[in-house]
Amino acid sequence: MDPALDLQTVYQNRFSESEKKRQVVWQVLTRDFFQQWVRPDDAVLDVGAGYCEFINNIDARTKYALDLNPTTANAAAAGVNVVSQDISQPWQLADASVNVVFSSNFLEHLNSKDDVLHCLREARRVMKQDSTIILLGPNIRFCNTAYWDFFDHYIPLSDRSIVEALQLSGFECTRVVERFLPFTMKGKKPTYPFLISAYLKIPFVWNFFGQQYLVIGKPLKD
Repeated sequence: MDPALDLQTVYQNRFSESEKKRQVVWQVLTRDFFQQWVRPDDAVLDVGAGYCEFINNIDARTKYALDLNPTTANAAAAGVNVVSQDISQPWQLADASVNVVFSSNFLEHLNSKDDVLHCLREARRVMKQDSTIILLGPNIRFCNTAYWDFFDHYIPLSDRSIVEALQLSGFECTRVVERFLPFTMKGKKPTYPFLISAYLKIPFVWNFFGQQYLVIGKPLKD
């Protein structure tokens, strides 16, 4: 079976009922939190873009959504450039062409640690010198049982292992948050915009609910 069709089936089964909720959450996340690292004239790459919740909502001059899933092209807003390919292969993007690389809940779905390193090294290749990488994902240190409830989770990662992987790939880490967002948006957790906005403004609360890491880095100088 075509791997892209496998991805599409998994995404539809998992997210079809929660997509409206996810869109609301990401509108607030981009506006109230992630936008601080993205300037309006930047070029931004969303790696493993999925349903494009981040890249559709971030304010940037040039937007790229990189994903093998056919759903990505349908979900991408006008002005988003979709790069449909296997991310474990060389990326169809030019050297030093983007200012910000973002990836959320994607690296754990890769088949091996070699694929994780390939992904980060390709990110380093396409990034300009004074640029930023932002990585978000489930922290195995705080969700070690629920983590395996998802059939397509292959690589258990933590804030610590992500820092090491970035360092091996030519980055320095500028911010490490071991507990940021809750593990999943599924379930009955309220997603009112004012509650999400308030949560983002009170980092102390992240220690009680956060099960995802947030790691931010910059390319080391050549």
